[in-house]
Amino acid sequence: MLTISQLAAYAGVTVRAVRHYHRIGLLPEPERDRSGYRTYDAVAVVRLIRIRTLADAGVPLARVQELLDAGPEKFTGGVQEIDKALRAEIRRLQNTRSRLARLAAGEHLALPQSVVDYLDRLRGLGIGERYIEMERDAWIMIAAQVPHAIDSVIARKHEELDDPDMVKLYSLLSGALDWPATDPRIVEAADIMERLMIRAVEAGEVGVDDGIDDQFVDLMDSTMLESSPHAAQLLAILQERGWRGWTRIERVPADRLNTELPPP
Repeated sequence: MLTISQLAAYAGVTVRAVRHYHRIGLLPEPERDRSGYRTYDAVAVVRLIRIRTLADAGVPLARVQELLDAGPEKFTGGVQEIDKALRAEIRRLQNTRSRLARLAAGEHLALPQSVVDYLDRLRGLGIGERYIEMERDAWIMIAAQVPHAIDSVIARKHEELDDPDMVKLYSLLSGALDWPATDPRIVEAADIMERLMIRAVEAGEVGVDDGIDDQFVDLMDSTMLESSPHAAQLLAILQERGWRGWTRIERVPADRLNTELPPP
């Protein structure tokens, strides 16, 4: 007969583990002998080894009892169920690790991959990081407002970047953060913006429901005005020419559509 310490040693577990298995009913606790000690036999050793083997294999203790008492067919089915649950948990943990890895990059916080890729494309075009940070914050708000449409919006933005005027505008706005108030390139930026607006009108892209409410448009416009020192000047120039709005074109001046603007 074995003492609890000997039982634990034979099964490769701790005495504390044996007592825990007693408490939760996995391992029957023997009666005390005449000397007041509990002693264990070979049956207890075998059962404890089976418990340890199942636990080491990842079987939850709540299901160990079921498998210990199961026949071959039920045992196999139970193990398969546990394996399926473990594989699902592994996938969940892998997804969590992937999200954490993306978050470590900074921009993946609150931004879908499509927007991150777009910002990376701007970097590839040489757009400064200060301007990209402003753009990123705007996209965070837009993605939260219209999450169902953000990928299609970004797809259109990629198409716009195929236009040399749009690339030039980004380059100008990026550098504008350090321009003096009287820099003549502000007018150049306004000319490019107007050319792009005219093309948008001609393509039927103005007035289309974008799913964004007016209050949010006002928020986006005010954010741009606060973050860029020359945004107000650009808007003032465009308003003199009959255009209104930054995030959304609100009024289209018909007399400007056929105006001969400075070439790119």
